[in-house]
Amino acid sequence: MADGGTATAIERVVIVGGGTAGWMAAAALSAYLRGTGVGITLIESSEIGTIGVGEATIPTIRRFYAQLGMTDAQVMQACQATAKLGIRFLGWGGVDSDFIHPFGLFGQAQRGIDFHHYWLKARTAGLNVPLDRFSLGAMLAREGHASIPVPNPPSQLSVFDWALHFDAALFAAHMRGFAERMGVRRIDAKIVDVTLRGEDGFIESVTLDSGMTVDGDLFVDCSGFRGLLIGEALGVGYRDWSHWLLCDGAFAVQSELAGDPPSCTTVTARSAGWQWRIPLRTREGNGLVFSSRFQSDDEAREELMANVPGKPMMEPRRLRFTPGRREAAWAKNCVALGLASGFLEPLESTSIALIETGIERLKQLFPTKAFDPAVIAEYNEQSAEEMERVRDFILLHYRLNRREGAFWQECRDMELPETLDAKIALWRARGAFLRYRWEMFSPASWLAIYGGFEELPGTIDPGLAAVDGSELVTVLGKMRGSIRETVADTPSHAEFLAMIDDAAKMPAGARA
Repeated sequence: MADGGTATAIERVVIVGGGTAGWMAAAALSAYLRGTGVGITLIESSEIGTIGVGEATIPTIRRFYAQLGMTDAQVMQACQATAKLGIRFLGWGGVDSDFIHPFGLFGQAQRGIDFHHYWLKARTAGLNVPLDRFSLGAMLAREGHASIPVPNPPSQLSVFDWALHFDAALFAAHMRGFAERMGVRRIDAKIVDVTLRGEDGFIESVTLDSGMTVDGDLFVDCSGFRGLLIGEALGVGYRDWSHWLLCDGAFAVQSELAGDPPSCTTVTARSAGWQWRIPLRTREGNGLVFSSRFQSDDEAREELMANVPGKPMMEPRRLRFTPGRREAAWAKNCVALGLASGFLEPLESTSIALIETGIERLKQLFPTKAFDPAVIAEYNEQSAEEMERVRDFILLHYRLNRREGAFWQECRDMELPETLDAKIALWRARGAFLRYRWEMFSPASWLAIYGGFEELPGTIDPGLAAVDGSELVTVLGKMRGSIRETVADTPSHAEFLAMIDDAAKMPAGARA
């Protein structure tokens, strides 16, 4: 135990709510606390459904399950997963706009000067090639290919990463199987009451609809938007960010596959929001995220169904949310994860990643029964800053849009958080990246959005003043040719998935 096994050690962890957040927490904490004697109980009701909108992830998910000893092949087979090398944005920078935010780098930096300055210099000499053509990850996604990155890439041109599209319910079930094998106890019941200790207001126990009472030392709230513990029982408020993030709902629908699955998520700008398309092995996930101030439910539903590529397999499901975060993700002896701690929107597939970082943060700051205020304060500060950084990255997409319509105009005109204003100002002035603590997205990701929207700085690095622009055009042409050759030598997405399936069939000791 963290405190050496003294009487103040946490003995009982109670997770309220299953779904993706609950079972990820159960799996990770059971592995972290293995052999310590800490008992972990998860309470969920099979009568209460989960949101389950997010089926796209970012590469951190692969690190998460690798820590649990799971391989890519195992998880992909269990969850009907496909590969995701980035996100393709259609129509955001205008009707014909088309760019990819890849999980990887762009071009080759030289002499300590970032590649995008070389690209900008070449543009002054007549180069008319979009930035994402100089990213291996982006071009693999654009061509519908997929590959495992080489362990020791020979140059920056070879650096890319990948994530998964998966069935969130199957992923939760996979995490549940692992957690239960590790000794996590599951109780299928509804919580009808929460008992607080009189002396300090900490959670003492929860009462189930069966009449059973479950006591705990540390409670993890994974009850979704309701925030049963953190919000209803402990009264922690919610910081509403809907004045910045205008979308407050969605329609989601599953459909039959329409052709070979692409190796990227597709997000297409629509009248008052955007539509996602996420390919799985046996179906596709589709949805329209929109602002109810600018579009009615009937209009949104009609716009989604008119643009679903495959045959719908269900009636669209209406989802409502308020973008923002809890004033505190940790209060007293309760830590909120997932939707209970806040929600932005699914544009950059950050919901599951925020669950991952919340769990990792809890492991690093795992408390004793004393619940030292310094530990709780640090957890809350990190959580708040990370949510704000993600918020700013999502806001950037809306700010830079070049579409017509009242919704899109308001996104361009709104007053931004000072933190994002400062980032944009530095980029425009010098083509440089301002970084804060707890940034989920690297400068390469910010570059992908700036470059995709043609939001370019007013100056080029002065270190390139003496470089001949026409020579750069030739050099970048060769660079682009090298990327095209590499892409041509990689398997198609379908072939890649077949290779993953073959790997899953290999004996455990023979897997890479």
